[in-house]
Amino acid sequence: MTKDKTDAAPKPKGKLKKLLFIGVGALVLIGAGAGAGIYFGALSAHEAKPEDHFPKLVVRSSGDEEAPAAEGDDKEAAPKVGTVAVPNDKFKVDPRKYEVTYFQIPDAFTTNLADGSGFLQAGISLSTFYDGKVINNIKRQAVPIRSVVLMVLSEQDPALLSTSQGKQRLQRQLTAAINDVLREKEGFGGIDNVYFTSLVIQ
Repeated sequence: MTKDKTDAAPKPKGKLKKLLFIGVGALVLIGAGAGAGIYFGALSAHEAKPEDHFPKLVVRSSGDEEAPAAEGDDKEAAPKVGTVAVPNDKFKVDPRKYEVTYFQIPDAFTTNLADGSGFLQAGISLSTFYDGKVINNIKRQAVPIRSVVLMVLSEQDPALLSTSQGKQRLQRQLTAAINDVLREKEGFGGIDNVYFTSLVIQ
């Protein structure tokens, strides 16, 4: 009879250990999942949005009207006010709608002319309708910009530079060259025009 009583009695310690083990395992898994969720949620919250990298147009008026459509052949639409500028910045901005900022390159450029007949010295200032990110990009890329400007200036024909059309052509060449450098190095150009603050041909 004693044998039957021993066999019939349950062993609570074994079952309790199993339940405890399962409960602890479930809690560990839930805690790990919650921790991973909090970690990745915080990471995504602190990540910069990709469009934040691009400069924005600076609108003249303080109203919340939409930015005008781009002018020119490029079918890419201009961004709306408060949205990011499109990575393709080759559209023509309406200067009546946006604030222009000028940035003067600190030192003048001096180079020999293409035909070897003399030299050209030019001081330039750049204009942009975009925010301060473009100016910061210009400062950060000062060395490659200086290099490309010198290359463009050294290829000039002094006879063409004596005319107004030749100077305007040089402005367009410099604008395109500087924007190419900025697009390559920073992903965005943003320079609207190059202006001469001094121009000496000897």
